[in-house]
Order: sequence, then structure tokens, then C-alpha cells
Amino acid sequence: MQENHDHHNLTSAGTDIESVKEQSRRSGLTYNEAKEFIARTTGGHGTNIYSDTDVEAVKRKNRQSEENK
Repeated sequence: MQENHDHHNLTSAGTDIESVKEQSRRSGLTYNEAKEFIARTTGGHGTNIYSDTDVEAVKRKNRQSEENK
């Protein structure tokens, strides 16, 4: 149950929803932003969706390297 008090939305326990939202906005990275940052800076399994590596260019370079041996 929610009630309106001084233009703030409060939960039935009295928590000021707008205050919590504002604290969240100021608290730093979101969960998904943190996952993306970790993936970009440390690599790891299943992080290719965050990569800006041109996979085809790497494959071409690897093939050329193998051919030059």
C-alpha cells in the first residue's frame, strides 16, 4: 500500500521512494554497467558482446601469420 505524503511516494513501511531512486542515481554504476566495465577491462568467458574487436580482422591476421611460417 502506498500513500501520498508531501508530494512524496511512501511505501507502507514509510520508505520514501523518490529518495531511494535519487540515492540510486548517485551511487555509481548499475549492475549491467559494472558487468560491461569488468568485461572490457579484464576479459573473460561470455564477454564477447562487450568487445569491440573485429573478429574477422583477427582471423585474417592469424591466417596470414600461419601462411608466413
